[in-house]
Amino acid sequence: MRPYWTPRSVSPLSDPEIFTRLKEELDAGCPSVLCTLTYKEGHGPRDPGSKMLVTSGGETLGTIGGGGMERLLVEESLAALREGKPRSLHFAMGVPAREGMIPVNSKCGGEVKIFLDVVKPEPALIVMGSGMIAQAAAGIAARCGFKVTVVDDAETATEANFPGITLVNGPYPDSLKTIRIRPSDYVVMLHGETGFELAGLRHAVKAKPAFIGLLGSSNKAREHKRQLKDEGLDASAVDAIRGPIGLKIGAETPWEIGVSIVAELIKARSGA
Repeated sequence: MRPYWTPRSVSPLSDPEIFTRLKEELDAGCPSVLCTLTYKEGHGPRDPGSKMLVTSGGETLGTIGGGGMERLLVEESLAALREGKPRSLHFAMGVPAREGMIPVNSKCGGEVKIFLDVVKPEPALIVMGSGMIAQAAAGIAARCGFKVTVVDDAETATEANFPGITLVNGPYPDSLKTIRIRPSDYVVMLHGETGFELAGLRHAVKAKPAFIGLLGSSNKAREHKRQLKDEGLDASAVDAIRGPIGLKIGAETPWEIGVSIVAELIKARSGA
């Protein structure tokens, strides 16, 4: 587990330290909330522009004033992370609370507005397989803002078939050892051979990414899940595998199936 800085060890921390920590969280695939004080009237502990970072684990870095207001900020930040959307809060600090304001037990005698910005990692997609459907899905996903990596050791895993996309085409499944899957990442199994699929799914399930999808029938998905559970893998993580992957749009050709797969990825990414 990565070490966390203690928010009270240095107070307040400078913006560069906060942004350095934010980058570390994003590099690790973890979203965070950047809280910024945008408005102050009357008295308050900090001035506009003051910042505090709240990580997905509820850790804080920096301060906007401490006390009950910060405890509420952490709760609201974690709620914003779950929703995936920013929000703005208006606190009454020892003054009568008007409509829409949150009263705080404070003797400051002022009011502040704080913007909670949900900052998410760059979406990454690991495509396992390199056939025609994988080629279509990888190419479309890259154009839709995903940072795509393709994993396969078949002769189809070439730069010509995946232009501008990262290829991991060493011997499989040993090549999986070089694949880092973060909590924010998406994994799609688009291969077809049982041994290949199970090896990749084992690796993905242990990492517990944001999304795991499996191409094929519902019966295949059911049997793969049963086997992975029988092997002792975490049942809730296995049940999170989505199969068959792809929105139901009547897709038949590899390109149409690729569109349906990426459409489901976009839907999951947006929280729709």
